[in-house]
Amino acid sequence: MISDNSTAQPAERSPSEAAALNPPVSVHGTGESRRPEILKAYDYIVCGSGTGGSVVARRLAEDSTATVLLIEAGGDDSGPQIERPQAWLSNLGTDRDWGIKAEPSPHLNGRTPLLSMGKVLGGGSSINAMIWSHAHRSDWDGYARAVQDESWRYDSILGIFRRIEDWHGPADPLRRGAGGLVFVQPAPDPAPLTEAVLSAAAASGLPVFADANGAMMEQPEGAALTNLSVRDGRRLSIFRSYVAPLIGQPNLTVLTGALVARVNLDRHGATGVEVEMDGRRVSIAAAQEVVVALGAFHTPKLLMQSGIGDRAELALHGIEVFRHLPGVGRNLQDHVLLRGCAWASPEPIGFTNNGAEAALFWRSDPGLSQPDIQSLLIAAAAATPEVQAMRGAAIPSGWSLFPALVRPKSTGRVMLSGPAPSDPVRVDWGALSAPEDIAALAIAVERSRSVGNAASLSDFRRSETLPGAIKGPALEAFIRNAATSYWHQSCTARMGVDALAVVDARLRVHGVSRLRIADASVFPWVPTGNTMAPTVIVAERAAEMLLADA
Repeated sequence: MISDNSTAQPAERSPSEAAALNPPVSVHGTGESRRPEILKAYDYIVCGSGTGGSVVARRLAEDSTATVLLIEAGGDDSGPQIERPQAWLSNLGTDRDWGIKAEPSPHLNGRTPLLSMGKVLGGGSSINAMIWSHAHRSDWDGYARAVQDESWRYDSILGIFRRIEDWHGPADPLRRGAGGLVFVQPAPDPAPLTEAVLSAAAASGLPVFADANGAMMEQPEGAALTNLSVRDGRRLSIFRSYVAPLIGQPNLTVLTGALVARVNLDRHGATGVEVEMDGRRVSIAAAQEVVVALGAFHTPKLLMQSGIGDRAELALHGIEVFRHLPGVGRNLQDHVLLRGCAWASPEPIGFTNNGAEAALFWRSDPGLSQPDIQSLLIAAAAATPEVQAMRGAAIPSGWSLFPALVRPKSTGRVMLSGPAPSDPVRVDWGALSAPEDIAALAIAVERSRSVGNAASLSDFRRSETLPGAIKGPALEAFIRNAATSYWHQSCTARMGVDALAVVDARLRVHGVSRLRIADASVFPWVPTGNTMAPTVIVAERAAEMLLADA
């Protein structure tokens, strides 16, 4: 929970003010009064309007001769809770969030963390913390090796970043672009606390960089202001950046309040989709391809309920097997964040920008060539209920340095609870099942406490609230009780050439023609930083491949 110093909660704007800031887009929503007749066929059908789907829909619709249908289960993205960066936490657990909970885990002392995913135009990019992170060089070079395709290498990916970004920070023509669709800047006017944390990081020996996505993402360690997709105090979701400018274009249809029930398949591959809307099921054909971008939970769910997956899993629910792909739903990875390293402050801490203005990346082992742990500054004192119970007292007003694991060894699995589209997924999150992850997080806690207790932060620190100087079983119990999702769920339909891979290097589902995946589920392992920017790259590559293969 967030403590009482909740300047994180913005003042409510009037409906007219909210509309002016983030105006409703004219899309085909639920209800006959708003929904004109949907075409029986489109050239391309894109399932999911989140980070991946919005990019693919935009790029395909730029060809005015191609008809594109973009389908979203949630509603529109207007209103101050989405638009205002300070309000992002208020979206979690609402009807704009799928609200999926992990199954009870012995590795988390029986806890069931909330695994938030966006259910709204823009998906996660409409409810996340707006942090833009390129991922580490080692991630992209590793992906290229995993899929045996050099076009996934870091140097190649930088070319896409240069093309799509509108970077407003220190000039870096090798790594950053100007004039693209994605406005990005370092956290503007950072709070004094943020500057003090970066000073403390430097004093600890951690290199501090001018740009979190410059040379820092090629080094084994570093700290910097976070890059934010925020302009003039407003969130810029990927839907707003990519799709909204094309709304009204006759070849692009955006459909909200519509649940994709299954991918229709025949011997030639994907032929279209079935969609549940307005209490009925409608079949819509795709003349070219179907693109699935529903995220790491619902992409494997849709595949399995369409007959693509492990035959044993499908048999449990009476689903006829179209293609046996045992890797569907496996290899779930997520960054694990610990809510519980907090300090009491003499005065309330202001929640500026997104309240997470600095990130520190470390190595738990000096032999590593890339960071595997992180500390994220949060301008509020926070802890899980279980950690609060361990403390036995309320959390005083203050701030936090959340330790996080960004290269986990643990993996989980997404499973079906039934064959119907309305049946929720079951998620074995898998977090902390590998002993190496506990050891790495113990070091992350130590590094966070070292920075948080540094002399340069004395003006902002009254005392350390949690966890204190604990070790051994007490520290392990703290880690298991503090572990929460960083909301970077990935890897459940991964790229590769082995038997458990789901898509190839061109993001085509193995053995199923005219069907591609364009979301974070395709990563072989979860990228080192926040996943929004890498997912945009996946979708940009998917669009290039779709257009090349048309």
